[in-house]
Amino acid sequence: MEKKIKSCCCYGCCIQSSLHFLLLIPLAILFSLISVDANTDQKDLTALQVLYSSLNSPPQLTGWKSNGGDPCAESWKGVTCQGSAVVSIQISGLAFNGTMGYTLNNLISLKTLDLSGNNIHDSIPYQLPPNLMSLNLANNNLSGNLPYSITGIPSLNYLNISRNSLSQSIGDVLSDHSNLSTLDISSNNLTGDLPASFSSLSNLSTLYMQNNQLTGSLNILAGLPLTNLNVANNHFSGWIPHELISIPNFKYDGNSFDNVPAPPPPPYTPPPPGRPRNHPSSAPHDSNSQPSKQNGENGVKGLKVGPIVVIVIGSSVVAVLALFALVFCLRKGKRKEITARPSTGSLSVSTVSEEMQEQRAKSKATVVDLKPPPAEKVAVEKIPGRNGSMKRVKSPITATSYTVAALQTATHSFTQENLIGEGSLGRVYRAEFPNGKIMAIKKIDNAALSLQEEDNFLEAVSNMSRLRHPNIVQLAGYCAEHAQRLLVYDHIGNGSLHDMLHFTDERSKMLTWNARVRVALGTARALEYLHEVCLPSVVHRNLKSANILLDEELNPHLSDCGLAALTPNTERQVSSTQMVGSFGYSAPEFALSGIYTVKSDVHSFGVVMLELLTGRKPLDSSRVRSEQSLVRWATPQLHDIDALAKMVDPALNGMYPAKSLSRFADIIALCVQLEPEFRPPMSEVVQSLVRLMQRASAVKRRSSDESSFAYKTPDHETIDFS
Repeated sequence: MEKKIKSCCCYGCCIQSSLHFLLLIPLAILFSLISVDANTDQKDLTALQVLYSSLNSPPQLTGWKSNGGDPCAESWKGVTCQGSAVVSIQISGLAFNGTMGYTLNNLISLKTLDLSGNNIHDSIPYQLPPNLMSLNLANNNLSGNLPYSITGIPSLNYLNISRNSLSQSIGDVLSDHSNLSTLDISSNNLTGDLPASFSSLSNLSTLYMQNNQLTGSLNILAGLPLTNLNVANNHFSGWIPHELISIPNFKYDGNSFDNVPAPPPPPYTPPPPGRPRNHPSSAPHDSNSQPSKQNGENGVKGLKVGPIVVIVIGSSVVAVLALFALVFCLRKGKRKEITARPSTGSLSVSTVSEEMQEQRAKSKATVVDLKPPPAEKVAVEKIPGRNGSMKRVKSPITATSYTVAALQTATHSFTQENLIGEGSLGRVYRAEFPNGKIMAIKKIDNAALSLQEEDNFLEAVSNMSRLRHPNIVQLAGYCAEHAQRLLVYDHIGNGSLHDMLHFTDERSKMLTWNARVRVALGTARALEYLHEVCLPSVVHRNLKSANILLDEELNPHLSDCGLAALTPNTERQVSSTQMVGSFGYSAPEFALSGIYTVKSDVHSFGVVMLELLTGRKPLDSSRVRSEQSLVRWATPQLHDIDALAKMVDPALNGMYPAKSLSRFADIIALCVQLEPEFRPPMSEVVQSLVRLMQRASAVKRRSSDESSFAYKTPDHETIDFS
C-alpha cells in the first residue's frame, strides 16, 4: 500500500512538472517574440530612413529618424510590425511634402502603404513594395503616369491614386491583378482609351474613373462584377453596354454616349450557307422519345418490375450512345466543312465576338469580312502609300491622330525658328497648340524610308504608343496623311544631356556628381524596361547622350524608343552624315557585322556613363590621336584609382566621392566589354546603380532636395561614401 502511495505521489509530481513545463513554453515564445520585435530588419530600417529623408524629415512623423533607430521597438508613428518585419505604413493626412524615394521595394513584407492626403510630389516611384495588398496615394501632387512596376504587385487588392496630377494613358499595368477589388483613378488628367488588361480584373467590384480625359467605349468593362462604377466627366462615347446599366451605383453623366443603353443583340444569327441548320440537341430527342413513349403505353402491362427496369436502363444507355454518336458526327462534319472551304473570306466559328477577339490577338495581315459591334475601333485601315491605297490590319493605336494642317499651325509651317533638333529620320520642331500645350514634332523625311518601311509606319506607331515608363519620352500622337509621316512627342524642356555636358554655360554647373549618377540610373531603368519588360524586347539602336533629354529637375527621358523599326538600313547608316555622331557609341560587333542586339545597347549605355564621368565626347578629333576615341582611351584606366581621378570631368571641380566614383567606373567596365555575352543585363546595371545610391543615402542629408542626392555645399559633395 505504501508503495502504491509513493508511486502515485511520484506520478502526481511528474504531471505537475509537465504542466509547469508546458506553461513555460508560451512564455518563452512570447519573450522571444518581444526580443525579435526589438530589432527591425535592416532593409526595412534603411527603406524607412530613406523615405523619411525624401519627405524632408517632417516633424509630424514622431519617432522617425534618418539615421539609426528601431521602428518596430520604438513604435514609429504609423508603422506596424510583425516580428522584425514592417507590414504596414499608414501616415495619411499629415500635410508633409517631398518625394517617396527610391528604396520602397526593399519593404518586401509590407502589405499596406497609405500616404494619402499629403503634398507628395514628383512621379510614383519606379520600384514599389512587391507584396502590397493596399496602396493609397490619393490626394497628393503626384505627376507623370502609372509606373509599369505596378505589374509586379499581383497581390494588390486596393489601389487608390485619385486626386493627383497623373497624365498620359493608363497602359497595361494591371494585366495580372485578378485580386484587385477596388480601383480609384479619379480626378487626374489621364487620357486615351481603357486598356485591354481591364477585362482581366475578374474580382473588381468598385471602379472610379470620373474627372479625367479618358476616351473610347466602355465595352471592355461589360464582363466585370462591378457594383460601383463612376465614369462621369470624361470623353467616353459609343453605346453603354447592357451589363453596366444594371450596376446598382453607376454614374456616367458628362460624356458623349449614344442614347445611353446599347441595342440588344440579335436573337439568332443564321449559319453560313451550306451549314446544317438542324439542332443536334433537339433532333435525337424528338426521334427517340416518341417511340419510347408508345412502347411504354402498349407493353408495360404485361411485364414484371425486373424486366421493366432492365428495359428502361437498356433503352437509356442506347439513347445516350446514339446521342453521343450523332453529336460526334455533326462536329466532325462541321470540321470538314471548315477545312474544305478556306477561301470563302469568312471564318466559321461559334460567335462573332470570339472571332474578332481571336483576330485582334493574332493581328494577322488578313482582312476579315465582319462588322464590328458599335463603338469598336475597326482594326482594318486604309494607309495611303506611294503606289496608291492599300489595306492592312494593325494593332490599336493609343496615340492621338493629328492632321497635317493642325501640326503646320502648331509649328508655324515648320519654320526654322521652331527647329530644335535633327536626326537620321528627319527634323524635330517645337509645336505650341491652341490649348497652350508644348509638344515636339518629328517630321520624318520620306527619302529616309523605303517603301516597305513606309508601309510599316502605323505598325511602328502602334508599338511606340504602348511604351509607358517615366524615363521614356512619351509618344503622344502621329500624323499619316497626304504622304506625310510625323510623330508627336511630349516636350522635355531642359535640352539634352549632350548639350548640358559639352556646351560650356551656366547649366553645366547643374550636373553635380550625384545628378550624373541619377541620370545614369534613370536611363538604365528605361533600357531595363525596353529589354526585359517589353515583349518582345525593344532594342533602341541609337542610344547616345543627345537622345537623353532632361527635364527641369534633371530627370532623364530617353527619346526615339521604338524607332529602330523605321531607321535606315545598315548601308545607308554608314553613309549618312547624321549618323556619324553615333559611331562613338557603337558596339564592336555592330561595326564588324552590322548585328545589333540588346547587348549592343548595353555597350552604348556604358559609353554614356563614360561621358558622365569624364565630360568628354565619344569621338573628338580635336584631341591627340590616342585620346580621340573615348572608349579606347578610358577603358584601360578604369581600375586605376590614380588614373581615374585624372579622368574625371574638370567641371566637377573635384567635388565627388572617391568610392562612389570607383564603383561607377566598375559598372562602366562591365558594360563596354568587347564580348557581348559578358556584358550584364540592364536589370543588373540598375541594381548596381541603386546600391550605389543607397550607400549615399546612409549619410545624413542636410539639403532640402533629398531625392536627388545632390548636396548644396561643397562639404557634402566631398564626403567619401562607404
